[in-house]
Amino acid sequence: MLAILLLGAASGFPNQITESAVQAWLKDLGKSNTTIGLMSYVAMPYLLKFLWAPFVDRFPMPFLGRRRGWMLVMQLALAAGIALMALQNPAVSLTPIAVCALAVVFFSATQDIAVDAYRADVSLPSERGLAAAAANLGYRSASWIALAVALVVADHFGWRLAFLVLAAAMLLFCLATVRAPSTHNTYQPRSLTESVVEPLKELLGTPGALALISVVLLFKIGDAFSNKLFTPFMMDVGFNKTEIGLIVKAVFTASSLIGAVLGGVLMVRLGLLRSMLIFGVMQALSNLLYCALALAGKSWPLMVAAVGIEHVAAAMGSIALTALIMALCDTRYSAFQYAVLSALALLPRYSLGYPAGWTADHGGWYTYYVTSFVIALPGLALVWFMRARITALDER
Repeated sequence: MLAILLLGAASGFPNQITESAVQAWLKDLGKSNTTIGLMSYVAMPYLLKFLWAPFVDRFPMPFLGRRRGWMLVMQLALAAGIALMALQNPAVSLTPIAVCALAVVFFSATQDIAVDAYRADVSLPSERGLAAAAANLGYRSASWIALAVALVVADHFGWRLAFLVLAAAMLLFCLATVRAPSTHNTYQPRSLTESVVEPLKELLGTPGALALISVVLLFKIGDAFSNKLFTPFMMDVGFNKTEIGLIVKAVFTASSLIGAVLGGVLMVRLGLLRSMLIFGVMQALSNLLYCALALAGKSWPLMVAAVGIEHVAAAMGSIALTALIMALCDTRYSAFQYAVLSALALLPRYSLGYPAGWTADHGGWYTYYVTSFVIALPGLALVWFMRARITALDER
């Protein structure tokens, strides 16, 4: 569980660098929300990682076992890519920034393939909820630390030093990778064809497979839309970068950690189906709290309430969804299958940049958060419709 937590942190650390940190960088330069939303499409490798996940299954590195070798190589590449961002100037052109961010996301997505497969390999069925909670704890903590460092250092010393500090910190995760226990998973597909065809046949052979895959796709769509422009929203409400980095994001992260622990513990009692229903309703309703903040403007009590409650609920929903994905995976093909399913789960998060920015610019933030609630409802309805299949999968 400690290894899963630390490797989850390694996954989360680069995520907010190419998302929220870059958004704040562009906001500093006076770019529109629509432009910021368009820049978010550099995150597409997170959605397309299933395309090269079979290579991770088929061709292990010649050191540290089937999963950890890939992690180590990607962590070194991530440190180099983040350092390269420090040399760019978005005031001159956004293209070099986009290219660097795209490279960082590609390395991060490849690391995620190996980390997710590692977690699926080592977790027993009874440990899925706790493993998901440990990974979420690490991911959320490291995401906040990365963004807090970026915003505070940038506010006082500039963005160049901020990215250099983040690059140095990324190297520290190599220690966790080297020290993590081996998965003892030595299965290796005999060909790339086998590493693609067999996992898909096994995955699609699950009863109600297409409907379950639709659940994975839609379960967090409202939450993804709600958080797509979180940093620009907070800046428009009136919070400065240091306040966002040290206080707003601290509330964000602390709430997420509480939600992850609650979600993991409650899943043991509730089971998968009831967890998805209860947590899903909570994460949909909590998005509406931002409507009050949008109307009131800068308000510390409202911010704490809205961010705290929404992120507790969102983290609990993430735990349930992660447990569902783990239940759908076969350890022989966990890299490819988890990559496919997690890409579907992340599709709303990384494909809604333009519509999110357009809605914020043309409808205002109140309309934006009402929209996030409405689009969450179809996913909840589908969970209820598939309740028998989800129960059977949990008992398998």
